[in-house]
Amino acid sequence: MSRTVIRGGLVITASDEMHADVLIEDGRVVALAATGTPTAESWTAERTIDAAGKYVIPGGVDAHTHMELPFGGTFASDTFETGTRAAAWGGTTTIVDFAVQSVGHSLREGLDAWNAKADGQCAIDYAFHMIVSDVNQDTLKEMDLLVQEGVTSFKQFMAYPGVFYSDDGQILRAMQRSAENGGLIMMHAENGIAIDVLVEQALARGETDPRFHGEVRKALLEAEATHRAIKLAQVAGAPLYVVHVSAREAVDELARARDEGLNVFGETCPQYLFLSTDNLAEPDFEGSKYVCSTPLRPEEHQAALWRGLRTNDLQVVSTDHCPFCFVGQKELGRGDFSKIPNGLPGVENRMDLLHQAVVDGHLSRRRWIEIACATPARMFGLYPKKGTIAPGADADIVIYDPHAEQVMSVETHHMNVDYSAYEGKRVTGRVESVLSRGEPVITEREFTGRAGHGVYTPRSTCQYLL
Repeated sequence: MSRTVIRGGLVITASDEMHADVLIEDGRVVALAATGTPTAESWTAERTIDAAGKYVIPGGVDAHTHMELPFGGTFASDTFETGTRAAAWGGTTTIVDFAVQSVGHSLREGLDAWNAKADGQCAIDYAFHMIVSDVNQDTLKEMDLLVQEGVTSFKQFMAYPGVFYSDDGQILRAMQRSAENGGLIMMHAENGIAIDVLVEQALARGETDPRFHGEVRKALLEAEATHRAIKLAQVAGAPLYVVHVSAREAVDELARARDEGLNVFGETCPQYLFLSTDNLAEPDFEGSKYVCSTPLRPEEHQAALWRGLRTNDLQVVSTDHCPFCFVGQKELGRGDFSKIPNGLPGVENRMDLLHQAVVDGHLSRRRWIEIACATPARMFGLYPKKGTIAPGADADIVIYDPHAEQVMSVETHHMNVDYSAYEGKRVTGRVESVLSRGEPVITEREFTGRAGHGVYTPRSTCQYLL
């Protein structure tokens, strides 16, 4: 039996803060006791971690990543090995990535392909959502089987006609199936048909720079699609999770639905909280680094997103980590913004940026843990195995130095991409050590993990329903 004791830190979960020691045996948390009490003092272990003056927090759960995703004629630049290693450096100990069904193929083929990519490569634990690109009777039956196996969420797209797009009828059928089998539909809510018209018109006018990516993907078309997805889910009697919410008008749609008592949930991402269309407008094609969908919005939208996180109209912050290098990948769109691969790197930055939001007064410490660890675990059927520090939970634990200062930079990050979306940003707070199921992955700012430590983790159905 291997035992570890973490001593003297401030343990922070979504519900509590307390100065406590944490006892770990065989990869699980077995007890917490107030620091200095006889119970805590009596614990002995092979490994003792001194967390005095530090936070002891659950490992982050990033419920939206795209490692090795094929997109726009290229592939996301992080592999499961490099991406999960970078996640660990940033204090994330579980990712939920997206397996992709290609049109004309089965869900099973897509899931098998992603399992093969990830198997033996991951430094931290992982699970999968399923992108459903081809709704038919066979697909609907497969959804039932996947839910039984622990793949309990399905992503659909109202955007990207000809690639991932589903029409309203296909979406309704999938939602109806989810209402029966307990799955959760995740929606990319943008009116892709209308956006394609605006893209064509912008290019015809010679508007080819990256900033036009944001101008054609209008906030109103995100709001319209969000509204439509909510109404389709209401008709189906199914819960709905809207991914990467970026616009104030879309938040308003979610808030209205939740006020009506509907099981409707929203996720936003650090890029929408910290970046804006000013980045998309950077000269010399630098704006291409910030092309993602939904797009970055004008800065005034940020206040609505922060408010939504405080009022719980938005419940989760994930990264939508989907990195493409500037050289050779983002550059595919020189002269035509519609050919820029959509996606930003961020899996390593999320926990630190959200701690900066605590420093800045946007969030409380417990809310930080709630939106980054506990709620994503509950939303996607991983709680309390993941997302908290409590007896019985996996010992996925981060020792976090709230006073260390760092400057985010491509020079120091560990993601396999040739730029940082937050280059030069100063933040307070930094990961010091990380345990994954009790095993040290980061030890005092050194990587001590290995590819293959991370295991595939089946999930139960959503634990966050009203």
